[in-house]
Amino acid sequence: MLKKLVVTKRIKKIFFRTFILGSVSVILLILFCNFRIEKAGKGKLYSDVSAIPHQHVGLLLGTGKYMSDGSVNLFYKYRIEAALSLLKSNKIDYLVISGDNSRPDYNEPAMMRDDLVAAGIDISRIYLDYAGFRTFDSVVRLREIFGTDSATIISQEFHNERALYIAGKENITAIGFNAQDVGGSGGFKTQLREYLARVKVFVDYIIHTKPHFLGPKVQIPQ
Repeated sequence: MLKKLVVTKRIKKIFFRTFILGSVSVILLILFCNFRIEKAGKGKLYSDVSAIPHQHVGLLLGTGKYMSDGSVNLFYKYRIEAALSLLKSNKIDYLVISGDNSRPDYNEPAMMRDDLVAAGIDISRIYLDYAGFRTFDSVVRLREIFGTDSATIISQEFHNERALYIAGKENITAIGFNAQDVGGSGGFKTQLREYLARVKVFVDYIIHTKPHFLGPKVQIPQ
């Protein structure tokens, strides 16, 4: 009986040490990925329209217009406002909107385009990427499908940092224009998910992930 207790204690001690070691390793991994991605955005992020350099093409990263309760998604609203400010100030000539169109009743790029056109933007300046299911896909497809190797990426700051890291890996010269961030519980949950998304970026490159779809080239006027 005594021997059994000693063995049980040893097993518990080993399990506890393994759990602690594993937890520390995960935390260090998250911190490392976060550091590398934040570093990629240093000196490349802008929040002031008057300060940002002109780029021929902008990449607007898609998101859904509405929340589950039917209210407008503030991430969406602020990204539209950011894209509008760049287009109306002629800081970008053309805009690629990249988002999810995986279902017939859900089309992020088209929703964003319609709101920009309703706000006065010429539709001829807008190109849609319907296969931007993830940020990784959106950035890779910008080069592979739209033939663009430099761009202004438009989203919230945390999202732009990750997109800029991917752009660097894909030999795309990019800067980011930060849409207004979102506070409250919704913003906090998004920030937590972002830490995991940053780890996923490194996993994608380790396992040589490819975009879900490529397809025919799209020519943007020079």
